[in-house]
Amino acid sequence: SVVGEFEQEIAKFFGSSYAVAVDSCTHGVELCLRYTQVDYINVPTHTYVSIPMLAKKLWIDLYWKEENWKDCYSLTHNVIDAAVLWKKDSYIPNTFMCVSFQFQKHLSLGRGGVILTDDLNAYIELKKMSYDGRIPNIPWRDQDIDTIGYHYYMTPETAQLGLDKLPEAINTKPKQWKVADWPNVSKFKVFNK
Repeated sequence: SVVGEFEQEIAKFFGSSYAVAVDSCTHGVELCLRYTQVDYINVPTHTYVSIPMLAKKLWIDLYWKEENWKDCYSLTHNVIDAAVLWKKDSYIPNTFMCVSFQFQKHLSLGRGGVILTDDLNAYIELKKMSYDGRIPNIPWRDQDIDTIGYHYYMTPETAQLGLDKLPEAINTKPKQWKVADWPNVSKFKVFNK
């Protein structure tokens, strides 16, 4: 499938064994937090607002941290928000790294993201979780679905756009984001009620 081909190319670029294409980086992070069944996340005060909102959505604790992060940061010991990361062979072993393809990102697809992992079992489960509990390429009516799914899959059209744009993205220097590019979201009213 075109989605599988896109996942393979992205995994090859970042140096991970597997990649799970999803409809957004935030949903990728959410799936990883659900999969690892964490009780809390540590979130930099300067980040995108959807990440700390996951704590409320998942009924887990939220702890703020002051961190002058670059390219990515850890939410847990093995879940990494790498939304703005674009660097060959940058995958960190034994982690779940979530990259964004939102329209402002280096590989700009309008929407979408990917979970990088080197764990085959996690890849299989996260793939099913992203796809309504389904195993891809088998009609869902022919499956005895055993996994709760969240309808967070990447569409074939987005994956094809990713394959089309990938060569230019690989050969173009990415923007270097700075922590100051994000406001201090811990001050927002939504987190101080």
